[in-house]
Amino acid sequence: MEILPLRLHPELAAQAAEWFHQKWGVLAEDYRQSIDACLQGRDAVPQWYLARENGQIAGGVGVIENDFHDRKDLSPNVCALYVEEPFRGQGLAGRLLLMVCAEMAALGIDTLYLVTDHTFFYERYGWNYLCMVQGDDGLPTRMYTRRIR
Repeated sequence: MEILPLRLHPELAAQAAEWFHQKWGVLAEDYRQSIDACLQGRDAVPQWYLARENGQIAGGVGVIENDFHDRKDLSPNVCALYVEEPFRGQGLAGRLLLMVCAEMAALGIDTLYLVTDHTFFYERYGWNYLCMVQGDDGLPTRMYTRRIR
């Protein structure tokens, strides 16, 4: 299993945008714009990562400024974490999260945030519940944080 930062693999940009779109329902063009900004490398955020095994996408994750919530001050946000069913239960989500934390720390980021409806999953990887935030859909969701530097 390899975890690839997309900024080093521009040839995977279109495939990644379509894959994330299929998993989360956000427009593929929106993913492509964010991935293109990642490829330009001007800023630490956004960043995108794919886990692949034998050329097949097994999982992925991104880091963006805001993951559709009202707390614009809590940034950047880990987003779109997804692991394909055949690869679940093998620690891949944890590896993706650890990779993101290490990479973002190396890029000068001190703290990361994420929104989720999950409880107890992210705590296993060093994340702490921070507060409830309002999603862009008007519904409350859980905000987690992790200090990485």
